[in-house]
Amino acid sequence: MATVKRKSVIPYYAVGGTWLLYAFLPWFPLYKTSHFVMLTVVSLVVFNVMRVICPDVEEQVAEKPKEEKPTGNEALDKMIKDGNLAIAEMKRLNASIRDPKISADIDRLEDVCGKIFAQVKADPSRLPQISRFLNYYLPTTLKILNAYDRMGAQGVSGENIDGTMQRIESMMGTIVQAFEKQLDALFGAEAMDISSDITVLENLMQREGLVTDELHETVNDRVDDAGSAVAGMGDIKLEL
Repeated sequence: MATVKRKSVIPYYAVGGTWLLYAFLPWFPLYKTSHFVMLTVVSLVVFNVMRVICPDVEEQVAEKPKEEKPTGNEALDKMIKDGNLAIAEMKRLNASIRDPKISADIDRLEDVCGKIFAQVKADPSRLPQISRFLNYYLPTTLKILNAYDRMGAQGVSGENIDGTMQRIESMMGTIVQAFEKQLDALFGAEAMDISSDITVLENLMQREGLVTDELHETVNDRVDDAGSAVAGMGDIKLEL
């Protein structure tokens, strides 16, 4: 959401009314320079007084999604456009919904969605991984939140309204977890590649003697200690 300051038009109307009223009063002629100067001073006073009485108003308006240059990939461009619209809608709902827990959940959804879109934008080959997320989970979540917002705005209690809102409140935690798992899944292939690289690197360094194999050394030390203990017990005789 963006904060926009809207100027009140009342001070300007008041100045116009002052000039109109002055023109109709016969004992205040307007044929000398001094008359216009006096009327200008009066107008400034009226304007400043009305600015105090009717100050500028600050309003929260939804920010327009940023328009990005086409990437040349039609599916990726659609994801970017839909993703920006979805995040803008979350911001609007977050400003409208007053429940602090729901608001915190929406904050988390915004953050996770932004990271999901950023990962796919950086690597478009991951786009098929989020097809169900884009086509079902995300729009359904927005539909649910819009319903919660509309019902909460009614200002009344009832079996249908209260029951639905409570169910949505209890469901939001699960939705957040699902979105986080979707983000984690995007790193699955990369995690496997890194794990393989780490294993190969460890084996290569051990083979070339650049690092010690602590696991095998620990096992061998235990075997040696046990052997020494057995050998030491050779001189001890137990008699019953």
